[in-house]
Amino acid sequence: MSLPPEIQQIREGALKALGDVEPAGSPVTGDEPRGLMLSSRTDGGQSLPAYYLVYFLLVDLLAFPHMGKWEKSAWTVPIRYRGRLYGIEHRKLGLGVFAPSLDPNATRSGRPTDGQEADAREITALIQKAITIAKPYFEWRAEQAASGNQINVSNKNASLFERYEFFRDRCRTLSKEAEARKDEHRFAKQVLGDGTEVTSGFYPSFSLRREAEWNAQAAIEAFFSWTEHAFIHFAILQGCLRTGDDVAQLAESDWKKKFKAALDLTDKATKAHYDTLLDIRAQLRNFLAHGSFGKRGEAFHFHSSAGAVPVLLTDDQRHRYALTGEPAFDESWALGEIEAFLEHLWSGPLEPAKHHLFSSLPSILTYVADGTYERAMESDESMREFVEYLTHEFDNAVNMDW
Repeated sequence: MSLPPEIQQIREGALKALGDVEPAGSPVTGDEPRGLMLSSRTDGGQSLPAYYLVYFLLVDLLAFPHMGKWEKSAWTVPIRYRGRLYGIEHRKLGLGVFAPSLDPNATRSGRPTDGQEADAREITALIQKAITIAKPYFEWRAEQAASGNQINVSNKNASLFERYEFFRDRCRTLSKEAEARKDEHRFAKQVLGDGTEVTSGFYPSFSLRREAEWNAQAAIEAFFSWTEHAFIHFAILQGCLRTGDDVAQLAESDWKKKFKAALDLTDKATKAHYDTLLDIRAQLRNFLAHGSFGKRGEAFHFHSSAGAVPVLLTDDQRHRYALTGEPAFDESWALGEIEAFLEHLWSGPLEPAKHHLFSSLPSILTYVADGTYERAMESDESMREFVEYLTHEFDNAVNMDW
C-alpha cells in the first residue's frame, strides 16, 4: 500500500521511536527458528497495545518481515533488541514479547531470564511510543478500510433482543400477579407520638401494576434500541450496504431511514406496521424527551376558572405549548403491536435472516460483494447451513486451529 507524503513522515518518526528494536532479518539463522518455536512469554511484554496496532505498526507501516500462522499462533514478528533475538507474537492467549530458547539441546522452553524480562519491558515501552507517534497512520488506515468491503460489522442482536424479552416477560408476570391479587388489601396500624392510633391501607395490585408499567416502558425502549441495530444487518444481508462508509451513513441516520433500508414499504402489511411503530416511537420519545412529566408531554398545569389545565410541550418551534395533543400511549397496546410486527417480520421474506442475526456472527461485507448472502437468503435451510459453516470457521479462528 503506497503511503501519502504526510504518512511517510509518520513512518520515519515511528521507526526512529523504536530505537534499538530492529527486524531480526529474514530468514533467522542457525538454531534461532527452533528457538522461537520454543520461546516463553515474558511478563515484561504484557503491557503491549492491542495486537492489531502492533501488527499494523511493525508489518504494515514499517515492513518488518514476519512469520505466518502455525499451531495456536496467528503471526510472529522476529526482532532484535541490541542484537538479541525476540519474537513479538500473537498466540491464542494473547499478544506478547517472547524470549527464545537458543539451547540446541532444549526440548521445551524455560522461564525467561531477568535480562530478557528487562529487555521485554524496554521493547514494550518503545513499541508504545512508536504507536503513539503512528496515530495519524492508524486513522488513515481506518479510512482506507472503511471505504472498501473488507469489513465485519459487529452483531449485537442477540443481547439487545434478550433485553427486550426480559422487560416484556417481566411486565407480563407482574400484570398477571396484579390481576390475581386485585381484591387483596392489607391494613397496618401505627401509634403516633401523642398516642393516636392511625390505620392505613395497602393494595399490592397497585404497586404491581406500577412496576408492570415501568417494565413495559423499558421493553418498548429496548425494542427500538434493537431495531436501530437489526435494521442495519437486515440491509447488509439483502445487499443494500456494500462498504463500511455505507454502514456508517445508515448508522447515523434516523429510525425511519433504517426501517426503509431494511423492509419494503410497498408491502401494505409492512407499511401498516411501520405507521403504528412510528406512532409508538414518537409518543414514547416525546414522553422521555420532555422529562417524563406526562405521556402526552404535559409538563405543568395553569390556573383557570375551569380548574387546573394541563399544558403540553410540543416539538413545534413556533407553537411550543398546546392544550390538545395525541392520546396518552397505552403500554399494553404498544407491546401487542410490537409482538404483531415481530410475527410479521419472521414470517416473511426476511425469515432466513433470523438465523444469522441471533447467531452473534458479524455481518461480513465481503459476502455482499461476492453474492454469498444473496444465496444464503434464498431459503431458511440455506441460511441455517451457512451459519453452521461460518460458526465452525470462527470457532477454529478463535482457537487458532489453522
